[in-house]
Amino acid sequence: MTRNTPGPSPAAARWRAGLHRAIHAVSHAVSRPEPWKRGPVLAALALLLGLLMPLHASVPDVGGLGSLLENVLPWCGLLVPVLLAGALWRRSVSAVVALLLPVIVWLGLFGGLLADKSHPGGDLTLVSHNVGAGNPDPAATARDLAASGADVLALEELTPQAAPAYEKGLAKAYPHHVVRGTVGLWSTLPLSGTRMIDIMDYGPLAATKTAAEKLPGNRALRTTVTTDRGPLTVYVAHLGSVRLMPRKGFWTDSRDIGARALGKELAADTSERVVLLGDFNGTTDDRAFAGITARLHSAQDAAGNGFGFTWPAAFPLVRIDQILVRGVRPDRSWTLPATGSDHLPVAARVSW
Repeated sequence: MTRNTPGPSPAAARWRAGLHRAIHAVSHAVSRPEPWKRGPVLAALALLLGLLMPLHASVPDVGGLGSLLENVLPWCGLLVPVLLAGALWRRSVSAVVALLLPVIVWLGLFGGLLADKSHPGGDLTLVSHNVGAGNPDPAATARDLAASGADVLALEELTPQAAPAYEKGLAKAYPHHVVRGTVGLWSTLPLSGTRMIDIMDYGPLAATKTAAEKLPGNRALRTTVTTDRGPLTVYVAHLGSVRLMPRKGFWTDSRDIGARALGKELAADTSERVVLLGDFNGTTDDRAFAGITARLHSAQDAAGNGFGFTWPAAFPLVRIDQILVRGVRPDRSWTLPATGSDHLPVAARVSW
């Protein structure tokens, strides 16, 4: 006697037939040479982008091109969707596949910054802020900073006109402070051994000027904060400005001179615990800061959440305000709300 076995249901049969057609269509499309041959320029650009990001230090710094690239390096990722749109429009399989390289490279370089690396704890809160020479309300900025809870507060771009407003507004919260030219440090803990660091007239020119002549335009200092865990060496620095110029390109000469001078100071400093607070006018990816970043590491990289962009305050695009440390552990790093400055304040919580 013959046993009849039921066949597949109509719905299952249609599903299998549809799957077979889809597999066949994909296989046919991939096997055809035309999609692979389309968009060779897009594929080449995708591969170039994937190589440019990890090899940025090899780009010649002619006209500041290498430095400029390094300051906008995270934004290179925006070229991926642009190239992807072109690849889809051209129906170029090769360009789509080539785009995997810059995606993987970008995630390798910057993907770790997207995670929140902060954790509870900390012995001191550090804050740094370029208060802006054109700040319309220094008194309000001083009140905001006094309410930040910082134990150590560094200010850059102090003007003779605004400095008294900061001294008055911060006096109650910070019994100890020093100002040297355009930079200053306010602290809840005692300060000692404060001295200027010449980062503007570095070289033979520096020897021709007296300390009194250098003081009004001074942009860096070194001091020691006395804590119950031992001394903490603190540097405050405002490196020279950069400019985009028609003939010279990305002009960084003044900033780079200061970065080299500061790097030499740090190399000679044997202190166990060191903190550098300030406005670098550049990101830590910039090759100009190699002498600094070789000795100190970024609190934002170690304990931040995201890129922590600080400038311009209205729509931050780059992190040029830094807190770098050695000998202490960053527990948290963040930016504070905007003040009357064109920079956002940066903060970090550190522990021994």
